[in-house]
Amino acid sequence: MRKRTLLLAATLTTSLLTTLPATASAAPSGLPGDFNGDGYRDLAIAAPIAKVSTKSGAGYVAVVYGTASGLDTSKRQVISQATTGIPGTPESYDYFGDRLTTGDLDGDGYTDLIVGVHGERIGSTDEYGALTVVWGGADGLKTATDITSPLPENRNELGWSVATGDFDGDGDTDLAAANLAYPELNIFKGPISRTGAATELVGIDTYEQTGINTDKLVAGDVTGDGTTDLLVMGQQEITDGYRTRSVLYKGSASGLIAGSKVAGGYDAVIADVDKDGYGDIVTGNFMEKSTSEPNGGLGGAITVTYGASTGLSSRTPVRITQDTTGVPGAAEKNDAFGWSLSAGDVNADGYADIAVGVASESIGSATRAGSVVVLRGSASGLTGSGAKAFSQNTSGVPGTAESEDHFGDAVHLTDANADGRTELVVGAMGENDGAGAAWLFKTTSSGITATGSKSFNSTTLGGPAGLAYFGNVLAG
Repeated sequence: MRKRTLLLAATLTTSLLTTLPATASAAPSGLPGDFNGDGYRDLAIAAPIAKVSTKSGAGYVAVVYGTASGLDTSKRQVISQATTGIPGTPESYDYFGDRLTTGDLDGDGYTDLIVGVHGERIGSTDEYGALTVVWGGADGLKTATDITSPLPENRNELGWSVATGDFDGDGDTDLAAANLAYPELNIFKGPISRTGAATELVGIDTYEQTGINTDKLVAGDVTGDGTTDLLVMGQQEITDGYRTRSVLYKGSASGLIAGSKVAGGYDAVIADVDKDGYGDIVTGNFMEKSTSEPNGGLGGAITVTYGASTGLSSRTPVRITQDTTGVPGAAEKNDAFGWSLSAGDVNADGYADIAVGVASESIGSATRAGSVVVLRGSASGLTGSGAKAFSQNTSGVPGTAESEDHFGDAVHLTDANADGRTELVVGAMGENDGAGAAWLFKTTSSGITATGSKSFNSTTLGGPAGLAYFGNVLAG
């Protein structure tokens, strides 16, 4: 089962308003997530099933730029394959934007936006999948290139998942991309030039090496050695079927090396929740616990596997549900606790905190309205103590919880105003009958607060109204 398969038609006109940020006058900040180099993190928001140039499911990405006051919706742009400077032509069911990651691929100090256009058909062939890099610069995201070489021999939805990191420790940012054909994992070694050429291509057959196919990729430094490791999430064959499973590939000077197996699920994040210098793997499995979903739970669960210099700590992984002490709410069937995950330090105490999307939680009589729980990191690890929950019925939050909103379908923690504390962004793809919307939550010394929160949608950013799943994917 794959997490994001609810792909419907949507509407988007071909003429999209673009308001670019002011040109940065100083050298680029080099800050991750900063597309225009002004020292503030920016946010990419996908509307992956929007209609572009009359093509249903073509998709687009909106960008909101960070400022000293946080994310500013007046400083924005909308990017699709109909946008000048972007490769390709809008086609039905390309789903441009439903796979996103960021990283400085060409090493110029500006963060680039990578779009895995896994539904893109290659000419008239039976191959699919393009990797579009929208290059960061002083004027924001204006030009783009498809990676053209080297490419795998077979492409079956290349870009099904994408992640960036320095996997070989040479100082250059590499790009990892899932391919539903052999080899299942492709590593494009950096730097990647604006001509679309990578240094070289490394193909890894994860199923042959570990028995786990490649479905989702999550990058982070688990071992604390400064080289990026890669979590590969997928399915492992068992008697009479398959079960979700993950494996950690450790980064090294010779590239990625298959290591220990980890709890399976459908989303994950790597962050140091206990401040011991090692990244911890937080895996989300929104499914109910069963033979094929051993890491699920009543209403879903997350599992924390702690990191160590050798890869994984000998410490027993910790499982958290809405029945865990201190976690708001109650574990109920089909809540989808763990549907989405993001990491950041919400109160600047040095511990990574985790935002957990509970995308199908019922709020009162509103079914699958959705909520978000923010769990706190601590010296003892991720804990329910001090956790907070937010929904559209929380005082101070704009809107009202309604059935099928799926508030928490996507979550993202980011420090857009450079004050050292991460704010919370929440997407609700089902808001307004699938048009979708996003919410911005501020943070204080005590963490995320509903006070001063605001919401916006496609039309706020100059795009059209209509079915689009705006907010389904967040990156920055």
